[in-house]
Order: sequence, then structure tokens, then C-alpha cells
Amino acid sequence: MIFIEIVKNTFLITGLVMVMMLLIEYVNVYSQGKSFERLQKSPVRQVLLAALLGLIPGCVGGFAVVSLFTHGFMTFGALLAMMIAATGDEAFIMFAMIPEKALLLNAILFVLAIGIGLTINKFIKHFPIPFPQQHFELHHHDRHLPKIRFKNGVQNFKNLSFQRALLLLGLLLFILAMFSGILEHSHEAAEHICEEDTHAHHHDFLFHERWLNILFAFISVGAFLLISLVDNHFLDFHLWGHIVKKHFIKIWLWTFGALLLVQLIIHNLNVQDWIIGNPLPILLLAILIGLIPESGPHMVFITLFLTGAIPFSVLFANSVVQEGHISLPLLAESKRGFLWAKLIKIIIALVVGCCGYLVGI
Repeated sequence: MIFIEIVKNTFLITGLVMVMMLLIEYVNVYSQGKSFERLQKSPVRQVLLAALLGLIPGCVGGFAVVSLFTHGFMTFGALLAMMIAATGDEAFIMFAMIPEKALLLNAILFVLAIGIGLTINKFIKHFPIPFPQQHFELHHHDRHLPKIRFKNGVQNFKNLSFQRALLLLGLLLFILAMFSGILEHSHEAAEHICEEDTHAHHHDFLFHERWLNILFAFISVGAFLLISLVDNHFLDFHLWGHIVKKHFIKIWLWTFGALLLVQLIIHNLNVQDWIIGNPLPILLLAILIGLIPESGPHMVFITLFLTGAIPFSVLFANSVVQEGHISLPLLAESKRGFLWAKLIKIIIALVVGCCGYLVGI
């Protein structure tokens, strides 16, 4: 059962990241690099956009920022802003169980993310990235831009290449899985407490990852049409050569390995009992557990806050450090970026969490 969940999460994360990268590649090549020029010239705009994308419940917005950062289209400050603002899948649970506090928490995280992101950009101008902007090759010598032409579809399917067939099959399976809901995360512990809470009915129809998965399934349909209708040159050299061959296997293996390691640790450790049994260093535990690049362990703090066992400052400190699954593709592509971002977030969480704890918040 645990192995199946790991495979499902790996498939979901890798699929989301690859779709985002395919779409970014198309937009960049079609516009000959002009689409991201205004964004690159304004670090302030980058930080604001990254923080907003981080606020989106789930991981989709964060994956987009990670892809843009690793290819040089966003600064490290923008990446950090997204990672501070993001709470991953926990956002769904918080908005369902504690909507007022969730709004307050996200508002503070957003302001903090912008402030930290802009500050970091002042000190870190050029952060080493794994892929230079030239990695998204524009091929200015190409005679035709990769326009989507429906008349290309018939010819493409008549002479279906192995690369196009494999991409279409993989995307089709991903779309069906997204629409069917089999890739949705299991939040059994949180949902059990949600059922006991008098406001549990909000969770059924207001804030649930289902609607966001359906939305992204439709976006994936757009990627499916893109692969079906673009010419062979763009598919072979850009989508297959630049995206799939250089990213897919690495992201899949790192994501699977990280999730497997985390689950092995969590499976042999009762996180909730550990936290309750250590009331004094609970803030440090919240920050430590926030380092886990996985959705699940952090939900313990939501339920403990709901029952009054921990103050808001502890929940906030955990939220600053954690970002759900979002950091997994970053770990695969830029380990230096992952480590530095986590280190800075630990310092921020310690300062803010201790101040809040001391004043009784």
C-alpha cells in the first residue's frame, strides 16, 4: 500500500513538472525568448509572481517557479519567496478546517515571502543554476516557428514517430489518472479529525485538491494537443531532446527515492506521539519536520493547533519551512538551491517562531 502511494505520488509530481516544462519550452521558443524578457528584467516582478504562485494550494504553482529558476528565468530570491509562501497540499486541509486562521497565515507568509525575496535579491545577484538560459535553445535559424496547426495532426499521426507516440501515450495516461482522481493524496488522519470537527462540511465542497487536479488535467489536454500538432523538428529537438531526455529520468528517480526514504522513516516513527511527548522543544520539532519534502507529516501540526495543543507560532514556523512536494524537483535539479533555501527558511522560522512563542502567539 505504501509502495503504491509512493509510485502514485512520483507519477503525479513528475507528470506535473514535465507538463509545466513542455509548456514553458513552447512559449519560450514560439516567442523567440521574448515572453520572459520583461520578467527577467524585473526582479521585483519575479518575486511578486513567485509568491503568488506559491500561494496556490497544492504544488502546481511551485513547480512552475522551480522550472523557471533552474533555467535562469527567475532569481534565487524569487524561488525563496515561492518556497516561503507555499504550504503545499496542507493548504487544502487548513482552508477546510481553519479557514480564518488559514487566510491569516497565508497573508503573513505572502508579506514575509516578498520581503525576504527582495532582500535576498539585494545580496545574491547571480545564484548558480544547473541549466543556463541557453538550455532552452531558440534555434533562430529555424525557418518556421512552432505554430500549432491542425492540418499537421493528420500528417503527424500518419507518420507517427516513436518519440511522439511515447509522449502522447504518457500524457494520455496522466490525463486519465488526473480526471479519475486516483492520483489524489490520501489525508486520512486529517480527514478523520475533520469529521469530528463541527465545521467539517466545508471540506466537502469548498477547498479540495480535486478541483485543482481537474483544472490541471485540462491544461494537460492542451499539452497533449500541442504534442499532436507541432512539427517534427520542434518535437524531436525541443520537447524530446531538451525536456524529456535531460529531465524526466532524473526527476523521476530523485522523487521516487526521496519519497521512499521519507515513508520508511515516517512508517517507523509515530510523529504525533513524538511531538506530544516532547512539549518543550516542540518549536524545534516543527521546524525539523518542516524540512521533510513531503505532504503528510506537517498535517499533524494543523490537527494539534485545531485541538489547542500548540500555539499559532508553532504552526507558522512549520509552514515557513515546509512546502509539501514542491521542493522535490528542485532537489533533483539543483541540490545547492534546495539546501540554501531550506537553510535560510530555518533561520527565518527560528526567529519568527521564537518571537511569536515569547509573546504568547
